[in-house]
Amino acid sequence: MKRKVVLLQGGFSEERDISLKSSAAIHQALIDLDYETFQLDPGDFANCLFLGEKIITLKPDIVFIGLHGGSGEDGTIQAFLSLLDIPFTGSGMKSSALCMDKLLSFALAASIGVKIPSYLVLDKESKNYSSIIDRLGLPLVIKPNNSGSSVGISIVKEPSTLKTAITEAFRYSRQVIAQKYIAGSELTVSILGERALPVVEIKVKEGWYDYQNKYTKGKTIYEVPAVLPAKVTKELQEFGLRIFKLFDCRAYARVDFRYDGQDLYFLEVNTLPGMTSLSLTPMAAKEVGISFPELIKMIIEFSLSG
Repeated sequence: MKRKVVLLQGGFSEERDISLKSSAAIHQALIDLDYETFQLDPGDFANCLFLGEKIITLKPDIVFIGLHGGSGEDGTIQAFLSLLDIPFTGSGMKSSALCMDKLLSFALAASIGVKIPSYLVLDKESKNYSSIIDRLGLPLVIKPNNSGSSVGISIVKEPSTLKTAITEAFRYSRQVIAQKYIAGSELTVSILGERALPVVEIKVKEGWYDYQNKYTKGKTIYEVPAVLPAKVTKELQEFGLRIFKLFDCRAYARVDFRYDGQDLYFLEVNTLPGMTSLSLTPMAAKEVGISFPELIKMIIEFSLSG
């Protein structure tokens, strides 16, 4: 008997376009797997009750969450589906909410000895910009506490751009973080089930790994596996797996780090990593012989068994 899958795509967040790209690839994989598939966009429903009624009517074996950012990734949709007693892919409500909150993530990761770049928490009354620079130096990173896909993030190299960067970040979150910029390598470890996949190094041709460089073909080089000392690779994979388990993630996730040539620094956990043609988790899976349809099948099976 065919598996019946509801694919949630699009949604309301600033990452809607990326969700649609990810979901197009996921949908094709589900077709290749011969699953009975139904695509639903929360944005097409007047409210969550109508969406819930539609999902219940379809009686899926599982809901594949192809949403990114906002209520798709912060635990809201996970809580909703749990209330409906409908299985879904990826991490649960508590884990999703924790991983979306960078400040909580920093505190928990630090508890197992992972280094965190120095940071300050800003509110809208924070006006002493010179004090921020005095404490963290330049360059520094300004980021919303709750966002993904580098939305609202700026790298500040000159004091004159700090105010604008902070204002931009507050468009996406009620809390903003000013964080020391760690020069060096940008690295990521995807976890599938209880397995750490090969490390990917992200090498941007110009600028930094912002939204444009993430999703525009040719602007970034991806090195899979990353060329690193064996000890560093092992430490990255071990930290990634420990954080995955500590944060109570399920089925799959991606853990991002910076490496300055001496120390590793934790950045964040992505509980719904991208599934576009330029996405990092499919790249890492491919390196160990897992095709994209196989990856989607494994995510479904791990989610159902977890």
